[in-house]
Amino acid sequence: MIHHVSASSDYTARHLSVLEGLEAVRKRPGMYIGSTDSRGLMHCLWEIIDNAVDESLDGHATTIDIILHDDESVSVIDDGRGIPVDVVESLGLSGVEVVFTKLHAGGKFGGGSYSASGGLHGVGASVVNALSERLDVEVDRGGKTHRMQFRRGEPGSYKDNGVPAPANPFTPFTEATMPRVTGKVARRITGTRVRYWPDRQIFPKSEVFDVDRLIERARQTSFLVPGLTLRISDERGDAPVLSSFRHDGGVEDFVDFLSPDQPVTDTWRLTGTGTFTETVQQLDSKGHLRPQDVERECVVDIALRWGSDYDTVTRSFVNIIATPKGGTHVTGFEQALVKTLRKNIDSVSRRLKITAKDPKIEKDDVMAGLTAVVTVRVPEPQFEGQTKEVLGTAPVRGIVAAVVERELDEILTSGKRPFKQQSALLLEKIVGEMRTRVSARLHKEISRRKNALETSSLPSKLVDCRSDDVARSELFIVEGQSALGTARDARDSEFQALLPIRGKILNVQRASATDVLKNAECASIIQVIGAGSGRSFDLDSARYGKVVLMTDADVDGAHIRTLLLTFLFKYMRPLVEDGRVYAAVPPLHRVELAAQGRRQKEIHYTYSEEELNVLLKKLTQQGRTYSSLQRYKGLGEMDAHQLAETTMEPAHRTLRRITSADEVAMARASTMFELLMGNDVAPRKEFIVAGADRVDAGLIDA
Repeated sequence: MIHHVSASSDYTARHLSVLEGLEAVRKRPGMYIGSTDSRGLMHCLWEIIDNAVDESLDGHATTIDIILHDDESVSVIDDGRGIPVDVVESLGLSGVEVVFTKLHAGGKFGGGSYSASGGLHGVGASVVNALSERLDVEVDRGGKTHRMQFRRGEPGSYKDNGVPAPANPFTPFTEATMPRVTGKVARRITGTRVRYWPDRQIFPKSEVFDVDRLIERARQTSFLVPGLTLRISDERGDAPVLSSFRHDGGVEDFVDFLSPDQPVTDTWRLTGTGTFTETVQQLDSKGHLRPQDVERECVVDIALRWGSDYDTVTRSFVNIIATPKGGTHVTGFEQALVKTLRKNIDSVSRRLKITAKDPKIEKDDVMAGLTAVVTVRVPEPQFEGQTKEVLGTAPVRGIVAAVVERELDEILTSGKRPFKQQSALLLEKIVGEMRTRVSARLHKEISRRKNALETSSLPSKLVDCRSDDVARSELFIVEGQSALGTARDARDSEFQALLPIRGKILNVQRASATDVLKNAECASIIQVIGAGSGRSFDLDSARYGKVVLMTDADVDGAHIRTLLLTFLFKYMRPLVEDGRVYAAVPPLHRVELAAQGRRQKEIHYTYSEEELNVLLKKLTQQGRTYSSLQRYKGLGEMDAHQLAETTMEPAHRTLRRITSADEVAMARASTMFELLMGNDVAPRKEFIVAGADRVDAGLIDA
């Protein structure tokens, strides 16, 4: 909390412009914080934190502590300059009282104290105060510690007897009173400490501070304000939990943190500035509002990276405030991105084999696989509402677009080897996404359920089922023609469909989207499932309720199953996420016991060597012998009856559902697929060597 304040600092109460009071806040809190549920509760906390972050943005604070106390209160502590404690001459009130009791009052108006800030409307601190049962503020400034206390927005003093609480005796001020001086500090030490108790007349008792959202916000802020340390302490449990965040790499580190896939390009940084003129209402010397033209500077800082996947991850911010619903800065970014990449693709259309028949590159093609963080710093931006989810300042769009066009074009046309190679890969990826989109749309159009006269549009090798009930129907993807013949006789044709594939399909983790669509096996699977692929995949259009991968119970079968799962995970991920993909579990052995005495002939199936050994040991103990022991090398060795009762009949079969219940599991799956099937050979070799002793040599068909 130590900070050296410069002698030239002129941040005093004369910067505070008072516009109106708190009367309406408690009556209609939703107008100011969006809602009175957990979102509104957290929004109040964001307002206080953002005020502290503004001090860091302006170069005056390096550390912010957020403490969740066990009495439902929260503290925010910064080592900034401290709120002004001198008198606002026009009101006869201290700066602290004005900030915490007057709407639209603060150092963010008039441009005298902050070049750009997050708490821009000047209502944050006063709204939090109005919606708090109690609020205490302490300011270290000028060698002294100043304290002021409030009850539901009303200034006064509490008698605490060492334990601060909202229920303690409170004496309201009857006249303008300056903050009380409660101690001395070194003149170099400055900062502000705010502790408040949310008013349970406003917020339901069931709503509490969400530490996970707080940690996410703190981590995000640490990326956006390099060099700022944010510490979170949660004292509500038996053992306090402390989290600390600091990142010095800025938005580049943020993009690397957010990126979910393998890179196609490095993380590129696009920066620049622009100016615009804005007419604003400002107070004159007599306290009247007058229109005045003000020149604004907009600073643009963007980091972006394209990856091998098709998901888009974007985050946008104005003065470190998240704008989850976008705004003019995001619109300018996306428009410039599409325009610049279209231009560069057109310039090398011959190399990319683009013809006049190919459609134009669309925004979805460009955004596929993109991870981007778009930040702008603008003095007094116009937001749509106090919740600040959408930026409305119109000139920002053109400034961001100009910066992106200039900086990105310079990278894409650079003659430097790394940029040249990455640019070529990026343009190929975008063209591949365009062709994937067109092909997926075509597949989607022709692969709807057809009537008896139209079935020829589906692959001829598909053995379809009769039922139109998607929830009941099952598609078995079968390895090889020999297994297909047996499966055709073993299936229930009412609801079980069969699609044979020839051996090992394409490794889609290493192939481009264009190559995938050219591959006959992959194209057949997309066409038969009928829900498209990639970004255009529509789960509701899938023609089957279950997709079952039925491969041999050997190493080759496991490899084919892995290739199929890689394909489904990358191009039909919602199918996996919804739990509609299964792996059949065919038996490895068939043990036939001869009739003995009154005992009739018995058939036992086992699914591993361990299970077989346990069965044989049990039979030996019972004094029984088997007449035959068959080791299945493949599905084709079974007859239809055996395949039906072990692998296909719902009453007897075992299916292994392929699931990924949350984002963490999906990320692990993505990493594993990249390890097993990706381009980087060295990690895969290490993985194979490390697990070599666990391989059953008997399963290798050599």
